[in-house]
Amino acid sequence: MKVEYEKISPDTGSSFRLIHWKSENDRYFWHYHPEYEIVFVRKGSGKLHIGEHLKNYEEGELVFIGPDLPHTGFGYGVIGEHEEIVVQLRKDFLGEEFMQKPELQHIRELFERAKQGLSFQGKARKIVAAKLQKMLTLSHFERLVELLNIFHTLATTNEFSVLNAVDKRFDFNHKDEDRINRVYEYVEQNYQKSINIQAVADLANLTVPSFCRYFKKISHITYTDFVNEYRINQACRLLFENKPIADICFEVGFNNISHFNKTFKQLKGVSPREYKSGMEK
Repeated sequence: MKVEYEKISPDTGSSFRLIHWKSENDRYFWHYHPEYEIVFVRKGSGKLHIGEHLKNYEEGELVFIGPDLPHTGFGYGVIGEHEEIVVQLRKDFLGEEFMQKPELQHIRELFERAKQGLSFQGKARKIVAAKLQKMLTLSHFERLVELLNIFHTLATTNEFSVLNAVDKRFDFNHKDEDRINRVYEYVEQNYQKSINIQAVADLANLTVPSFCRYFKKISHITYTDFVNEYRINQACRLLFENKPIADICFEVGFNNISHFNKTFKQLKGVSPREYKSGMEK
């Protein structure tokens, strides 16, 4: 549960990294890296935070995320099986001069748009999803050829949406990272209790108003909303363990069931009871 710099290295024998990822109930992972990243969700649905953009995603989601654009992992808060195919690469993954070739102008423009985060739909998404799936079975050379075809498809389609109106790349230093990590660790250790905003502000060496502004600037979400989201995701895990809803409400730090039910529905789109029923089907 930290703001983290993710160090990424290409696969052995390759100029980029290809990942076939399967998981259940990932931890909160708000992170950044200088690599571009394509993510295709083969299984699962959940909530995604990219820059200032918060969205609920469904199975089949395809995004292209630019360098140093902070985002959460797709598996966070997902109950049950989650599977994704991920490609990670630097802009100069084929050498500094490669992207300057005239044949790649449309791909250069794609990479520039990706700095704001892109989500793809329609026919383009289906084509790229099939190519990513195929890449898992190919040799390193064949993967590279297929990746260039993927970039061509993404660069020439209009079936996409831009996730952030302006460039929201990661811009704080290690001092900020240490400070926000202390705050996140406090939430992780104390979410079951009433959280004292003054104590949290003291951890950041800020006044309460300054801390609230600082947290919103860094994470693009209010501190209260962050705590509620963390509590509700803990509640989802407990529902998966078949605990009574009333017990879960107090166990994750809410002091009345009405507030718990309202917050749960705002974040998950259904009531705790409906969410539990859906898991049992």
